[in-house]
Amino acid sequence: MLGGALGLVLSAGGATAWALDRFVIEHVEISDVAAYEASAAASDPGTTAGATATAPAAAGVVSDNSFTSANASLTVAKATSGSGDATVTYYTARLDLNDATALKSAFAQNSFGENITETTSAMAQDHDAIFAINGDYYGFRDTGIVIRNGVTFRDAGAREGLAFDRDGTVEVYDETATNAAALVEKGVWNTLSFGPSLLENGAVKAGIDSVEVDTNFGNHSIQGLQPRTAVGVVGPNQLVFVVVDGRSTGYSAGVTLPGLAQIMLDLGATTAYNIDGGGSSTMYFNGALVNKPLGKSQERGTSDILYVGR
Repeated sequence: MLGGALGLVLSAGGATAWALDRFVIEHVEISDVAAYEASAAASDPGTTAGATATAPAAAGVVSDNSFTSANASLTVAKATSGSGDATVTYYTARLDLNDATALKSAFAQNSFGENITETTSAMAQDHDAIFAINGDYYGFRDTGIVIRNGVTFRDAGAREGLAFDRDGTVEVYDETATNAAALVEKGVWNTLSFGPSLLENGAVKAGIDSVEVDTNFGNHSIQGLQPRTAVGVVGPNQLVFVVVDGRSTGYSAGVTLPGLAQIMLDLGATTAYNIDGGGSSTMYFNGALVNKPLGKSQERGTSDILYVGR
């Protein structure tokens, strides 16, 4: 859904150079994320950051639409509603965790920074993931709190975030009311910085049909019928992921934010959070793309994923 600036024609040389620098040119801040996470773990023996988070385990059992291991089990399903031009097709993945740190994050090209991209499938394969979804496209912006696999990468609170704790708690929080150090000390394992949150007090949250996550130059609106990705909390250590396809007449029109919220509510979620959508919305399982981004089965590069290892 992000990156609309690339479709604009900028006539002034200075503006063109600025746009290329802002939206296209890679700005690498950390060139080897795996080494950075390992260093963070080594410098703090009390933490389980990075690659040491989950003890090695035997490979899980895989079927056509499910996976079970010592740390996690998940089931992937397809759903369709409506008909004709109003058809909506979406995919769900229910994840039960015995170890909350089995849900990990990975960055494109094993690097952290702006405009660094790779497809969800490529990142998943790089990390031997059985399951993955696109993340929050942190690399499109320079704000937000970015904690991944227990390690802080950015501390610039700006919006409503989502925090995954090591104990399995998942909650929406105000990034501007805290900082990354306090969150890590509290036990936060991963954060997402996009939004908005979709549910409140057991109902679709009021006002989400007018929220815009980013209003800087070049962004598409997140309103209207769009492809979507969302994370929902069903219970302790029980999550549901939803990827809605869209912009493909007769296959899937996409949904509004209230429509996405209703899907999450119908799936039993008590907390739900919207993350990057549009061409970024992707779900991967057991070596293959599950959904059809924009109805074409062609992935767009994004900056990060959430995944479960094989």
